[in-house]
Amino acid sequence: MAVLRLRHSPLITPDRRTRTSSSRSSKSLFFKVRASWQEVAGVVIFSAIPFTAVKAIANSSLGEQLRFRLEQTKKSALKEAAALKVLSRQARQVSPWYGPDRPRWLGPIPYNYPPHLTGEFAGDYGFDVAGLGRDPIDFQKYFNFEILHARWAMLAALGVVIPELLDLLGIVHFVEPVWWKVGYAKLQGDTLDYLGIPGLRIAGSQGVIVIAICQVLLMVGPEYARYCGIEALEPLGIYLPGDINYPGGALFDPLGLSKDPFSFEELKVKEIKNGRLAMVAWLGFYLQAALTGKGPLQNLVEHVSDPFNNNIVTNLLK
Repeated sequence: MAVLRLRHSPLITPDRRTRTSSSRSSKSLFFKVRASWQEVAGVVIFSAIPFTAVKAIANSSLGEQLRFRLEQTKKSALKEAAALKVLSRQARQVSPWYGPDRPRWLGPIPYNYPPHLTGEFAGDYGFDVAGLGRDPIDFQKYFNFEILHARWAMLAALGVVIPELLDLLGIVHFVEPVWWKVGYAKLQGDTLDYLGIPGLRIAGSQGVIVIAICQVLLMVGPEYARYCGIEALEPLGIYLPGDINYPGGALFDPLGLSKDPFSFEELKVKEIKNGRLAMVAWLGFYLQAALTGKGPLQNLVEHVSDPFNNNIVTNLLK
C-alpha cells in the first residue's frame, strides 16, 4: 500500500486527512467502504485469471506438449536434484551456521539449550524458551510460517521505505509518501493511483472492502499454490527441484544461486536473519506511526539531526 499515490479529494484537505474526525458517523463510513457487485465481481475475476489460465493451458494441446517435454528431462532433473540435496546436507555439516557448533543466542553464557534444536534448520540459535518446537511436525510448520512472514515483512518494509526515500531525495514526489497515511486516506474516500501513475487504478476508486478482497486473493492464491507442493506446476511442464520453502528451478531461482550448495546454505541463514530483522522493524514502524505520525525515514532524519531531543524517550513523554 505504501507505493500508492493519492489523488486529493476537493472535500478533504491535507490537515483533515492526518487527524481523526469524531464527527464522522458510522453510516458515512459504511458508504465509503461498500462497493457494487460489479466491482466485487471484477476483482474476483481479475484475481482468478492465473488459476483459470493454468487450468486452460494444462488441458490444451500445448499442455500436452509441455508435459511430454518434461517427461523427457525429468529423470535427469530428479538425479540432479537428489545430488544437490546430498551436497546440501554435507554443506550444513561443515558450515559454521549449522550443527552443534553453531552460534547460540546467549553466546558464551552457559545455558541448557533445548535438545530438540540440533542446528538442522537455517537460523537455529537454540532459542525456544516456550518449547514450541518440541514436536517435530509443529517445528516444521512453525519454520514454514516464519519463512513466509519473514519474506512478506522484507517486501513490505521496502514498500514503506522506498516511496518515502524517493520523496525525501526529490526523485519522485508522491502526494502521500508516508505508508500509514495512504491507508488512512483511503478510509476517508480518496482515490488511489498505483505506483504514482495517474489513472492506474486496479482497485483505486473502490472501497477498502474490495481492496481487501483483491489483496487476500492475490496473496493467498500464490501461497496456497506453493503450499500444495512443487508438483503443482508439472501440468505446465515446469519441474521444481526443491521443497515448498525453497522451490528452486528457473522460476524461483533464475540466478542459479542454489547450484552452489555451500553458499546456498549460507544464503538461507542470511535470508532468515534479514527476515527476522524486517519483522522487528515493522514493530518499530507501528510504534513510530502511533507516537509521531511520521514515516520511519523522517523519524531517522530528525533523530540524527538532534538525537537528544528526538528519540523514543522524548516521544513517549510528549
